[in-house]
Amino acid sequence: FYVNREMIDFDFIKNYQDLDALFKLYKEKLKPTGRVFLFIDEIQNIVGWENLVNSYSQDYTADYELYISGSNSKMLSGELATLLSGRYVSFEIFPLSYSEFLEISEQTRGKESYLDFLQTGGLPELFHLMQEDLKRNYVSALKDTVLLRDIIQRQAIKVVQLLDDIFVFLVNNASNLISIKNIVNYFKSNNRKTSYETVAAYIGEIEDAFLIHKTERFNIKGKETVGGVAKYYINDLSFYNYLYRGFAYGFGYLLENLLYLELRKADYQVYVGTIKGSEVDFVATKGNRTIYVQSSYLLFDKETIEREYASLEQINDNYEKIVVSIDDISLPSKEGIKHILAWNFADFII
Repeated sequence: FYVNREMIDFDFIKNYQDLDALFKLYKEKLKPTGRVFLFIDEIQNIVGWENLVNSYSQDYTADYELYISGSNSKMLSGELATLLSGRYVSFEIFPLSYSEFLEISEQTRGKESYLDFLQTGGLPELFHLMQEDLKRNYVSALKDTVLLRDIIQRQAIKVVQLLDDIFVFLVNNASNLISIKNIVNYFKSNNRKTSYETVAAYIGEIEDAFLIHKTERFNIKGKETVGGVAKYYINDLSFYNYLYRGFAYGFGYLLENLLYLELRKADYQVYVGTIKGSEVDFVATKGNRTIYVQSSYLLFDKETIEREYASLEQINDNYEKIVVSIDDISLPSKEGIKHILAWNFADFII
């Protein structure tokens, strides 16, 4: 039983009662036997959908397996998560990984293909479009659709242009430590009046729609998160590569963003590390494994190598420490710190 709520054919399904009635009609007419699989796509467009999910998950007179998808990170938060505790598994779906990019583009693993991926992105639809202007139009339309459908229409956003401008600001400051106050001051310096509360709320909505990801700072020595400032990473580099490339943006920042996405795809919890006034790009944890990751576009001289390794050398524990770059060859280990070439990073963190 498959329903995609975004298709016109299913416009009549306004709420969970409508969906329940359709499913009962399906059972009456088709008389399915055995386990019944229900697939409901973009379920957040159905008012009260939580009631149906909770009801069917507790119906022990029939054998159901229910799959739902949606485009908001708070779908399974709060009461529903409590009601379904222990009876659901959730997956966050990201754009294509580097390995998937290689498959779809039929390229071989290495520096050339990785740089290509870095300057393209992982939105699958891009690989069906041959012309650059078509790709640019697609990414722009996707961004506008998400902002309009998943945020503006649902949250009654009052200042639509501000929402878009905040997204642009976050894209062009990805991989930088910023605070809400920084953003408010930026708009005020451009004669745009806004408040801390408004900016914070809009960023939260953009984050909930999976356009960006917020990463908190983590004090490595004190083993605690630190408030105030954070980093924001784009859900896909295509938003920068096709929409805002006119802004000054180094390859190092793109690499850091891409490594963040690879860690998240591998199901790591990711933080920005701080130790003795220095920054470690990522503190990544999964189960009993912790990895400290430093990102550097190129380790082209002794001074750069010493700078990139310095923060990792200050960490006294025995967890894995690595530096990732796009150099032609990997360097030998230094004080237990490994050097990983970026196109091998995903294999290392598995």
